Amino acid sequence: MAIERTLSIIKPDGVEKNVIGKIIAQFQESGLNPVGMRMVHLSQQEAEGFYAVHKERPFFGELVEFMTRGPVVVMVLEGEDAVAKNREVMGATNPDEADEGTIRALYATDIGENTVHGSDSPENAEKEIRYFFSDVQYFPGN
Repeated sequence: MAIERTLSIIKPDGVEKNVIGKIIAQFQESGLNPVGMRMVHLSQQEAEGFYAVHKERPFFGELVEFMTRGPVVVMVLEGEDAVAKNREVMGATNPDEADEGTIRALYATDIGENTVHGSDSPENAEKEIRYFFSDVQYFPGN
């Protein structure tokens, strides 16, 4: 197993519910440790840029509106197979389908307000980390 880094975002609904500490603790208990973290309030331009891959999808406007309605916590998480581990800890995108004890099963309202974002591949993790953290190196040890 390889030590990786991945991007995680606690979305506005997670911040509003005051579960930032609980979510971070859940990541740490699973072996993922924050090596970069900041709270930001995304502008429309930043949210549109980050989610540009979804631009042609019908939910794009709602997603951008949601992600700009309040602050988010962006984190670089590091650990063994961090991308896969992060996605496991988050749970399925639809909280109704998320395994018991996962972040989305515990805190998400619905498929749109699903509390957390996580990179879906090591390649996207590198791009997403660079989007928010030009000062954090993607590859551990570099």
